[in-house]
Amino acid sequence: MRWRIGQVTVTKVVELEMAGGSRFLLPQATPDEVLGIPWLIPDFADERGRLRLSIHALIIETPARRILVDTCLGNDKQGRKIPHWNQRQGTFLADLAAAGYPAESIDTVLCTHLHTDHVGWNTMLVDGAWRPTFPHARYLFGREEFAHWSRQRENEAQRAVFEDSVQPIVEAGLHELVEADHRLCEEVRLVPSFGHTPGHVSVHIASEGEEAFITGDIAHHPCQLARPHWNSTADIDPPAAEATRRRIFGGLAGRPVLVIGTHFAGPTAGHVARDGDGFRLMVCWPQQPNGGMP
Repeated sequence: MRWRIGQVTVTKVVELEMAGGSRFLLPQATPDEVLGIPWLIPDFADERGRLRLSIHALIIETPARRILVDTCLGNDKQGRKIPHWNQRQGTFLADLAAAGYPAESIDTVLCTHLHTDHVGWNTMLVDGAWRPTFPHARYLFGREEFAHWSRQRENEAQRAVFEDSVQPIVEAGLHELVEADHRLCEEVRLVPSFGHTPGHVSVHIASEGEEAFITGDIAHHPCQLARPHWNSTADIDPPAAEATRRRIFGGLAGRPVLVIGTHFAGPTAGHVARDGDGFRLMVCWPQQPNGGMP
């Protein structure tokens, strides 16, 4: 799935899609509550009110850069809280190459934050050691985000993530600590969006008068547009996370900015409209060259 924003393209490469089983993440999103938001069906929930979620990477290609935003779960990782995220043997790298982006062609890796499902393919297991998956890339970590997780030594699960997916990048000298409003290039800049984690960032793209916004985890699912007060169990600072959703989606509402959800399944992207006390995602399916749907 690919979108064009002026001279920039954004391509989605999926590692894992899930239907149902998301109550651990969004406990308020019961089937009855989800069925009360009918626009979620069928793209983002099924007819039984079960949420659809996706773990995917987004590749931003500008005239001069190839930027991989968030690197999903990875293969061979251990110590993850969710059992089926351990010891994965998926085809993500082959799928990335099939989309036109072999690992060696990526020049920048950007992690919106350092949770396990956003850093996994930073590294791969080679001869028993964790090596950078994208050898020609600079890996951008938010300075505040990096400092926070560097101190979380008592959190066993997050320590495992840091040790196998972040620390090897530092040891290889490929990392760069950046501020939360860092500009990567003329078309791409970071947007501070704290709450889910202390240094979480989103991504703004602008080219030839067109704009797009990559959410990161300010919302795991479009139901959080309709119900901005529904916090994720993974939000470190729930009041700040809600405030961030209201501020950012309020600023995007009614504007022709393509919003691309980092965990939104199906069509993944759309424009934000106000809807009562919340918002609605007006889906925008990317058009194929022949005029059909993807």
